[in-house]
Formats: sequence, C-alpha cells, structure tokens
Amino acid sequence: MGGRDGREGDRMPRSHLLPAATAALALATLLPMAAEAADAPAAWSSNLALGLQLEGGVSFNPAGPKSDNGQLFTDKPNTFLFNQGLLTFSRDIPKDTSGWDIGFHVQALYGSDARYTHFLGLATAATRSRTQLDLTEASVSVRAPLLNGLLVKAGAYPTPLGYETIDPSTNPFYSHSYIFNFGIPLKHTGVLALLHASDALDLYGGVDTGENTTLGNGDNNGAAAGLFGFGLTLLGGRLTATALSHIGPENPELSASRPLGLPDANRYNRYENDAYVTYKWTDALSTTTEFNYIRDDHPLVRAEAWGVAQYVAYTLIDTVTLNGRGEIFRDGKGFFVAAFPGPFDFVNAESGRPNTAVAGPHATYSEVTFGLTYKPSLPKPVSGLLIRPELRYDSTLGGQKAFNNGKDSHSVTIASDVVLTF
Repeated sequence: MGGRDGREGDRMPRSHLLPAATAALALATLLPMAAEAADAPAAWSSNLALGLQLEGGVSFNPAGPKSDNGQLFTDKPNTFLFNQGLLTFSRDIPKDTSGWDIGFHVQALYGSDARYTHFLGLATAATRSRTQLDLTEASVSVRAPLLNGLLVKAGAYPTPLGYETIDPSTNPFYSHSYIFNFGIPLKHTGVLALLHASDALDLYGGVDTGENTTLGNGDNNGAAAGLFGFGLTLLGGRLTATALSHIGPENPELSASRPLGLPDANRYNRYENDAYVTYKWTDALSTTTEFNYIRDDHPLVRAEAWGVAQYVAYTLIDTVTLNGRGEIFRDGKGFFVAAFPGPFDFVNAESGRPNTAVAGPHATYSEVTFGLTYKPSLPKPVSGLLIRPELRYDSTLGGQKAFNNGKDSHSVTIASDVVLTF
C-alpha cells in the first residue's frame, strides 16, 4: 500500500542514492567477471526465453455495488476484466549452475491490474482508461560461487514479500487476500541479494527506493528503504518458511507542507513484515499459513494493521486442485484498507495528488474463499491453461458496513478467471 500524502517534482537528494550507487558499483564490478566465466555464448543464449501470458475474468456480486471493497484487482463486479497481458523476455540462471553466471528479466504488463502495480512516475499516464500499461520488471542478476551461491539482482523487480504474487499463474485464486492488497509492497527499485548459505538456509538483504517507486521523480519521498530476512527449507523440502521485512519512509513528502511546519515524511518509517510457512503433508495435501504486520509511524498517520491467512490445497486429480483460504485482517484506524474507484486513484494516493479513494472503517475484516484450479493439457504453442472458479464471503467482525456501497457488513462474490500461457 502506498502513502496518502505526497510530493511532486522534487529530485531525490544525492544522499538517497549513495547506498544504491555503492551496490550498483559492486554489481558492475561483478558483471565482467560473470560474463568472462560464463558458458560459451551459444550455451548462454540457449536459455533465452520469450513468453506471453493472458488473464481475464469476471466477478459477480448480486448486490450490484460500484466496487467490491476489500478487493483491488477484482474490484469491479459484474464486469469482465482483461486483467493482464504479460510479455516476458528473460534468461534465467540455471539452478544447477555452480560458477559465475548472469541472467536478466524484462516483463511488461497491459491490463486492468496495472492500476495497482505501477512504479510511480513510470508509464502511469500512458493510457487514460482502466486498462493500462506497466513495467513489471527490468532487472539483471549475477550469480557468484559464494557458499551455496550468491544471487545479486539490480534494477526494478517485484517484491519477494508475501505468499501471493503479481503473476496470476502462481496464485491459488483469482481474487487476492487482504494481506496482498493492503499489507505488503508490490515492487521495488534497487539491489537485492540472496545468499544460499546452506541447503537449509537462505539470507536476503537489499536497499531500494521504497515500495512501488523508482528513482528521481518516481519516488514520493527522498529516503531509502531496506529489505532483509531469511528462508528455510527443512524435512527434505516438505517444510519451507520465508520471513521478510521491508522498512523505510513511504508517505509522500509534500513540498507545500514544509513552510507549514508539517512533519518531514522522510523521518518516519513504515514497517512491513510478512512470514509464511508451507508444509506438504502428502503428495496431494499442503497447507500454508501467512502472518503479516504493518505499521506506519508518521505523526499524521500512526496506524498499524495485522493479518493471518490460512491456505489449504488438495490435488484431487492431476488436472484439478481444490483450494481454500481463510483470513482475518485488522485495520484499527481505517488507514490501510481502502477502495479506489477511479483508474488513477491508487497512484494519485501514493503520490499525494487529489483522488477519490474511499478509506474503509476501523474494522477487523474476514474473508473465506473456496475454489478449484482446472489445468488441462493443451497442444503447443499453449504451455499452460488455468481455469479458477471461486466463491468468496467477506465480512466485518464488528458489524461495520464496509461493503456494497456502505450498506452491508458482508459481501458475497462468485468469480472465475482464465490464465493462458504461451
């Protein structure tokens, strides 16, 4: 979630660039070494890949509200959405690589999901409709033979926080959780290192410009942010856990507010913490438990929220997986959960520009979602097809009327999407 107040037009101070510049210099030193030690050009280019993925869906709400509060990417009920057209050009570093290697990932998104995935200041006004253009990732990665492998990524990339992802093909449902929508960042610009310290332990560390931001005018304040955490793989891979934190100022800094003596947004951090644990009980049954805590210390905000989500997946047959998700998300001040009816309300809110966003009430939200994933085999050039119908029930535990245009304390949606991969 981005901040609510913002600054336009100020350039990022040089001090903000020092950590990223230092890391970028180190990466630039590694690149020639990686290129020199990599495989022959023919072998290297054999891993180049070009892919296209399409997603579209519809969510039905019998109450007929203008928007489904508590949902972002599926917030327009009774309307077909072309959510994503993902075009990817990449070279992934092979998992069995033991020496130096280099890869890259460039991914563009066109669809209604781009309303919520924009990097500030980058193609946010390329179109004036609900269907928009976005750069999801543009990064270079270098692998170094340190311990079990050190992977350093530099550029613009999706956040490693959270169980659910921007890429729909890796999620169990069409609709997203409250945690994904309101409890974590979506993307970063900076440098991220992943050290495979052992077969069981991974260590994460990085520096970036903040959540959903880029350099210069693409940052809504003048301060850097950091990311750190760890991952575990235990019991022969049956038990995995990832715990990550992102810390830094995220509220926009308004130039006009300085003469008024309002607080400097660069001095107050937002703490975004997420951990999830997955256990594979059998070849067919697995569960994932996610914990989330987010806090903003800005004096004009002073808000915190927390959430817990439980996922269950059962493979019925090779082509059908049954999925369930139950979640509680507490937004004690009504700051994090909001609706964004206009196509540019989300990025305008992050930047501190005028918008028509509607804040939710002080409430504890819950949602229960049941669905299935049907993935039949199709001939080339189709490499994957997912059809995901779902039934979702949202409510406020205290009876606050947060749904269906503020008339109800609960909401029912029936939805389905189709994800087609080439």
